[in-house]
Amino acid sequence: MSINREAGPEPSPFLATAIEAVRHAGRMQLEAVGTGFTVRKKGVIDLVTEVDLAIERTFRQLVAERYPDHDVLGEEFGAPGAARPAARHLWIFDPIDGTTNFAHGLPIFCSSLALEIDGAVTVAAVYDPSRDELFTADRGRGAWLNGERLTVSTNDRLVDSLLVTGFPYTVHEEAEEMLGLFGEFISASRAVRRLGSAALDMCYVAAGRMEGFWERGLGAWDIAAGALLVEEAGGRVSDLDGGLFVLRSGRLVASNGRVHDEMLSTIARYTAERARKRTL
Repeated sequence: MSINREAGPEPSPFLATAIEAVRHAGRMQLEAVGTGFTVRKKGVIDLVTEVDLAIERTFRQLVAERYPDHDVLGEEFGAPGAARPAARHLWIFDPIDGTTNFAHGLPIFCSSLALEIDGAVTVAAVYDPSRDELFTADRGRGAWLNGERLTVSTNDRLVDSLLVTGFPYTVHEEAEEMLGLFGEFISASRAVRRLGSAALDMCYVAAGRMEGFWERGLGAWDIAAGALLVEEAGGRVSDLDGGLFVLRSGRLVASNGRVHDEMLSTIARYTAERARKRTL
């Protein structure tokens, strides 16, 4: 893991709020483990627990009290309605990223929070309570893990890289395509992991534990914080075709920058071959 040993900067007021919120979410997550909390389905394989809902309600109350002119976009309760003008400040929150892991007792989950100001993500905080790891970023001030600066890895070949990905909740309908690209990356890299938390996947790229991440079908709450962390750690984030990363497109490649073009080439090669076969 690439960490420079130095004291972290004093967090800005907004980042301090983000840290407070994700740490509180982590305490709620750990307190609920093993208690038999309620789990229900939002889709065929998409789960939500009463803990997700409770954490998001608590966070929304915090924002309403502390920043009444701010809006919240959360995974469980969505965004403000169109009946009122959009606020300049939008908190983008995933109360539990990795809910399926959490519901099954697998300790790979976190809370992920970003602040978007005038359309640009400026603050990020991701907290993994199982490992007591707090990932933070303030745009222009670097990325940090428990107060120590993060930098992406220096590996510059895909064959030497550890990659990570995830599958959308529509994977049952798109299994052939998803597994096909997964196989392409297995053939091209050292190994590929599938951990079940996009936010942590991107934190691990920022920390130099992984060289690259790709996925599509994601919500803004899954990737807003992680994308800023990767960028502030010196990495690169783009669309799957190499174009500009658009948060609400839900599709991206995030890497240490050094293997980014090889990752894009792998995706392009697989996409072209799949299109060719469909025309035969």
